[in-house]
Amino acid sequence: MPEELARLSRLSAVTMCSQSGASHIGAALSVIDILAVLYGEVADVDPHRTEDPSRDIVLVSKGHSASGVYAVLAHAGYFPVAWLDDYYLDGSHLGGHVTAHGIPGVELSTGALGHALPFGVGRALTDRLDGVNRHVFVVLSDGECAEGSNWEAALMAAHHRLGNVTVIVDRNRLQILGRTEDVLGLEPFADKWRAFGWDVTEVDGHDHGQLAAALAPRSGAQEARPRLVIAHTVKGKGVDFMEDKVEWHTLVPSPEHLAAAIAQLETNTTEEPA
Repeated sequence: MPEELARLSRLSAVTMCSQSGASHIGAALSVIDILAVLYGEVADVDPHRTEDPSRDIVLVSKGHSASGVYAVLAHAGYFPVAWLDDYYLDGSHLGGHVTAHGIPGVELSTGALGHALPFGVGRALTDRLDGVNRHVFVVLSDGECAEGSNWEAALMAAHHRLGNVTVIVDRNRLQILGRTEDVLGLEPFADKWRAFGWDVTEVDGHDHGQLAAALAPRSGAQEARPRLVIAHTVKGKGVDFMEDKVEWHTLVPSPEHLAAAIAQLETNTTEEPA
């Protein structure tokens, strides 16, 4: 179930970052519920059919949230949970940004932000031309929506009426330099995507029921438009001293931070309101 997948993944992600000296734990904690719903319920993916040509494609553009992505994949059965123990260390299977090479379940190496949506739109258009019936899901950070390549891809998807594309934006409103609206304002964010021809929904990005409903298959006229789900999230979700704090984009959890975070995560639920 997504709830248990998210709980285990949060515990693993904070442990991974603390033990390896890695950053970006805030970004990982904000996106884990989205990933748990995608891999655990919504997307037609399975750890036993990672090469199946009919599988859905899940692309995580915010590659700096690698600890969260790898934790979700490991606990979903894509590779041994033991791989998480040497995350970000020399010789590890798992690098500090999302890497596709040798990692089951990862479709694209990311972390140079803004690349996954253009890739996903191209993949979806190719699938249509090839007669392949599957869906392409792309998870974006809100900060990377300042990059022009995303808006070019958004125009392309709407022009070709790629209803087989769904984008989920992890809208935690923070990026490395501060609040997104102070660095380069995105609002009116939903209206911009609608103006580009997308079908737009806004949800609580930590409510698994809302996420699953927003990502469910559509019918009728909606099917002809690419879909955007703005998932309102909290950076550092689940650990009170990390929540909505820009410094946890780069800080590494100390052993003391780790102990306090684990104490909270072992008692908190994943679906409490943001």
